[in-house]
Amino acid sequence: MTDTTDDIAEEISFQNFDDDCRLLGSLLNEVLQREVGTQIMEKVEKNRILAQSACTMRIAGIENMAELLEKQLASEISKMTLEEALTLARAFSHYLNLMGIAETHHRVRKQRNMQLLSRSCEDVFSQLLQSGVPSDELYNTVCKQEVEIVLTAHPTQINRRTLQYKHIRIAHLLDYNDRSDLSLEDREMLIEDLVREITSIWQTDELRRHRPTPVDEARAGLNIVEQSLWKAVPHYLRRVSNALKKHTGRPLPLTCTPIKFGSWMGGDRDGNPNVTAKVTRDVSLLSRWMAIDLYIREVDTLRFELSMNRCSDRLSKLAHEIQEQENSCEDRHESWNQSLSRSHSKQPASALPRQLPARADQPSLSVCNDDGSEYPRLELPGTDYMPLNSQDGQAVSKPVSNGTPSSPGASQSSPFSRSPTFASSQLLAQRKLFAESQIGRSSFQKLLEPSAPHRPGIAPYRIVLGNVKEKLVKTRRRLELLLEDLPCEYDSWDYYETSDQLLEPLIICYESLQSCGSGVLADGRLADLIRRVATFGMVLMKLDLRQESGRHAETLDAITAYLDMGTYSEWDEEKRLEFLTRELKGKRPLVPQSIEVAPDVKEVLDTFRVAAELGSDSLGAYVISMASNASDVLAVELLQKDARLAVSGELGRPCPGGTLRVVPLFETVKDLRGAGSVIRKLLSIDWYREHIIKNHNGHQEVMVGYSDSGKDAGRFTAAWELYKAQEDVVAACNEYGIKVTLFHGRGGSVGRGGGPTYLAIQSQPPGSVMGTLRSTEQGEMVQAKFGLPQTAVRQLEIYTTAVLLATLRPPLPPREEKWRNLMEEISKISCQNYRSTVYENPEFIAYFNEATPQAELGFLNIGSRPSRRKSSTGIGHLRAIPWVFAWTQNRLVLPAWLGVGAGLKGVCEKGHTEDLKTIYKEWPFFQCTLDLVEMVLGKADIPIAKYYDEVLVSDSRRELGSELRKEFLTTEKYVLVVSGHEKLSQNNRSLRRLIENRLPYLNPMNLLQVEILKRLRCDDDNRALRDALLITINGIAAGMRNTG
Repeated sequence: MTDTTDDIAEEISFQNFDDDCRLLGSLLNEVLQREVGTQIMEKVEKNRILAQSACTMRIAGIENMAELLEKQLASEISKMTLEEALTLARAFSHYLNLMGIAETHHRVRKQRNMQLLSRSCEDVFSQLLQSGVPSDELYNTVCKQEVEIVLTAHPTQINRRTLQYKHIRIAHLLDYNDRSDLSLEDREMLIEDLVREITSIWQTDELRRHRPTPVDEARAGLNIVEQSLWKAVPHYLRRVSNALKKHTGRPLPLTCTPIKFGSWMGGDRDGNPNVTAKVTRDVSLLSRWMAIDLYIREVDTLRFELSMNRCSDRLSKLAHEIQEQENSCEDRHESWNQSLSRSHSKQPASALPRQLPARADQPSLSVCNDDGSEYPRLELPGTDYMPLNSQDGQAVSKPVSNGTPSSPGASQSSPFSRSPTFASSQLLAQRKLFAESQIGRSSFQKLLEPSAPHRPGIAPYRIVLGNVKEKLVKTRRRLELLLEDLPCEYDSWDYYETSDQLLEPLIICYESLQSCGSGVLADGRLADLIRRVATFGMVLMKLDLRQESGRHAETLDAITAYLDMGTYSEWDEEKRLEFLTRELKGKRPLVPQSIEVAPDVKEVLDTFRVAAELGSDSLGAYVISMASNASDVLAVELLQKDARLAVSGELGRPCPGGTLRVVPLFETVKDLRGAGSVIRKLLSIDWYREHIIKNHNGHQEVMVGYSDSGKDAGRFTAAWELYKAQEDVVAACNEYGIKVTLFHGRGGSVGRGGGPTYLAIQSQPPGSVMGTLRSTEQGEMVQAKFGLPQTAVRQLEIYTTAVLLATLRPPLPPREEKWRNLMEEISKISCQNYRSTVYENPEFIAYFNEATPQAELGFLNIGSRPSRRKSSTGIGHLRAIPWVFAWTQNRLVLPAWLGVGAGLKGVCEKGHTEDLKTIYKEWPFFQCTLDLVEMVLGKADIPIAKYYDEVLVSDSRRELGSELRKEFLTTEKYVLVVSGHEKLSQNNRSLRRLIENRLPYLNPMNLLQVEILKRLRCDDDNRALRDALLITINGIAAGMRNTG
C-alpha cells in the first residue's frame, strides 16, 4: 500500500514539473515567434517533433523505426543554413536550461511538501537515538563536527554569470507561481515577468568572449555566498539546533557551526600561471571586503529592529562608555572647528558657490572603472587642499602638486578630483591624512542623527550597534586602501581584525536580551548574525594555496645552488630530509635577501611571502599537488618558515595568525599506493610530529585526488586505490596518536569522483570520517548545489547527517578477506583493459580528437587556466576536466565506465557471480561504486556516439569506436547482473524519467554538433560556425547536467 501511495505522490509531483516545463516551453516559443519569425520556428518545431517521435520509439523498444526517424532528423539538420542551425542550437540550448531550472524547482517543491525528509537532521538524529546512541554522545558529536566545503574555480561552469542570475530570477518566479493565493491579475503579471526574463535571455550573448581572470572566478565564488549561502547558513543552523533541542533537550551553541567554507579561487596556482602572489593577496582582501560589507548591511537592519531601552547592566555600561567617547570626540572636533573658524575669519569671505562641485551626486565610495580598477575605490581629494601640519596643527601655507610647491599662477584642480599621478609618497600621505580627517569626510548620516548630548533616551542596543557599524565601516575603508596599495596606518582599535572582536559586542547584546526576557528577539536576526560571524568569520571563505611539488623543488634548487650547496633535486630522499630537517630546526633564514632568481622561482618565493603576511587568519591550507615523498611536505614547511622569519623581521613583530597547514595531495595510482608510507615517514620525524601537535592541534590533513587517478587507471581501479590509501593513511596516523582529516578532491562528474554527497561519504572506509571532513565542490556543481538558498540548506544538512552517521555508525569494512581479493582481481583486469585502450593503443589519441570536440573546447573561455599542464599532445598531460568533458559531449562518457565491464566479466567468468551479488548487497563501498557507474550508463547514448564515429572519424579508426561500444554493452550487461536490476536506473525511476524528458531536445543538439564539427573542420577559421559549435556544447552540457 505504501508503495502505491508513493507512486501516486510521485506522479502528482511530476505533473507539477511537467506543467512548469510546458509553461516555460510555451513562453520560449512565444518569444521566438516574435524574435526569429514563423518560418524558422516551423523548422525548429519540425525537428523537435522528429526527435520526440524517435525517442518515443526507442523507449518503446521499436529500434528500426527510431533509427529511420533519427536518420530523417540528421538529414533535415544537414540541409540547414548556418543561420537556421544557430537558431536551432540556441533555441534547444535555452530550452534545456529552462528545463534544468524546472527540475531544480521540482526538487525544492518535493522537499517542501514532505513531512519528514530522509537524511534530514530530524530523520537521522531519530534513527541514531533509536539505534542506541546516547543523547549526550549525539549532542557532543554534532557540536564538535568540523566539515569544510571548499569551492574551486575548476572550469566546468558553462553558463555566463549574467545568465546564471537570470536563471535564478526565473526560479524565484516559478516558486512564486506555486502560491495558491495569487489573483488572476497576479498570475498575469507573473507571466509578463517570465516573458521579460526569457526575452532578456534570448537577446543576451550566451558565449564568453574573453577568458575570465582568477579574480573574476573569485568574484563568482563570493557571489554564491552573497546570493545564497548568506541566507542558507542561518536557516540550516536553525534546523540543526531545533532538531538537537527536540531530541537531546539542548540547542546548538550559538557560536558552534558544524560546516564552514573554503576556496581555491585565486589560490590554486597548479599549472595556472595567471594566479600570482598579487592575485592571491587581492582575492583575500576582496573576500574580507565582501564579508565586512555584508556585516554592515546586517548591523544596519539590526539597529532598526532593536529599538528597546530595557537592557542588562553590562550592556548599559558599554553603551554609556561609547556615548562618553563620542561626546569627547565631538567636543574635540568642535574646538578644532572653532579655531579654524577664527583663523579663517581674518580672511575675506568667499562668495557662495553657484553650483555643486563635480561628482557631488555620487557617494564618496564608488566603483571607478575609468582607470581599469576592479575594486571599490575611495574617492580621494585633489592636490590643492590645505592639509594640517602634523607637528603644530596649523594649515600648511603652500598647496602641494605632485610633491613640489605650486606657483601662484598654477591652475588648481577641484578638491574632489583625482590627481593625475600617485607617484609621490608625500602626496599619498597627504591624501591619506585628508581621507581620515573628520573635516575630509563629513558623514551625511551623522548630520541626520542627533548628537549624543541631545539623545538621552536613545536605545542602548542602537548605541552599541552604531559603534559596531562605525568600526565595520572603518574596517572596510582600510581594506579599500590596502587593495589600492595606498597607505592606511589605522589604529588597531579603530577596526576589526578578528571575528572574536566582532562577536564580543554582539554576544553582549544577545545575553542582554535573554536576561531581560526578550529571548524571542535574541533568537531572531541577532542570533542569525552571530551564527554568520561564527561560520564565515572575517573572510567568508579561507583561501587555500595549491602548487605542484616540482615547483618547490625548483625553488630549493635555486637556493642551494646560490649557497654553493649543490642541486637539491639531484639529492636522494634521505639527503633531502636531512637537509630540510636541519634547516627547520635552525632559527636563521635560509634565503638571502640578495638572491636573484628566475621569474618562476621568484613567484614561488613571493607566494610564501604573501602567505606570511596574511597568515592563517585569512588563508587555509597549502596543498601540494603531485606529492609523492615526505620531502615534498618538509620543503613547503621550510619555505613557509623562511618567509615568516623574513616578514616578521621587517614588521618588527610576529606574523599575523599561525602557519598554514601543509597538505600533501596524492593523485596518481602510484602515489596513492605510497600515501601511508609517506605519512609514516613524516610522523617518524621528531620535528614534524612536534610541529603538528604544537601548531595544528595534533591534526594531520591529507588530500586524495579523484580526477587524475581516474584518468590514470580508470574509474574502478581509482576508486579501489583511493579506498585503500585512506585506510593506510588512517592507520599511519593512529600509530603515532595523530588525528587525521581527509580532504576529498572530487569533481562534478562520476569520471572525476563526483556523485551524490550522501552516498560518497557513507561509502568511505571505517574510521576515515571521524567527525571531520573536507571536500571540494567544483564548477557547475557549485551553482547546482548552492545556487539557491533552498537547495543550499538541503546540501548542508546532507553533509552534516552523512558525516554524523559515518562517525557514530561507520560503514562496514569488507566482511572477509575474499572480498578484498576479488576487488584486487577486478581492479587489476579493469586497469589493464583501460590502459591498453587509452595509453597503449597508438590510434587512440587521434580517435579521441576526431570523435569528440576536445580540440574545440579551448574556445569556450570557461576558466583562467590552460587545459594542459604541459605543452604535449598526450593524454598524460591533458587535464582531467577536458578529458571527461569531451566524452560527455559525444554521449559515450567513456572515463566513467571503461574497464569496469572487463573487470566484472573476468571475475564472473571465474565463478564468482554470486559472491559479487553478495558483496553488492552488503558492502556500501562496492554498491556505491557500481550504482554510480549504472547511473552514467543510463545517461550515455550508444546510437548518438555511433553517429559521431560515422560522420567524423576516419575509416581506419572506426573499428576502435566499434570496440568501445561493444565494451560499453559488456559493462552494462555485467553491472545489471551484479546489481540484480533488470534495466539501467531501475532503482532510480525519478532520474530515468527526468533524463527521458530531456532527450527530445538533447539528441538534436548532438546531431547538430556533429554537422557543425564536420563543416568547421573543413573551414576552421569560420567564427560563426565556431559560435554555433560552442552553443551546442553549452546545450549538451545543460542536458547532461554535468560537464567535467
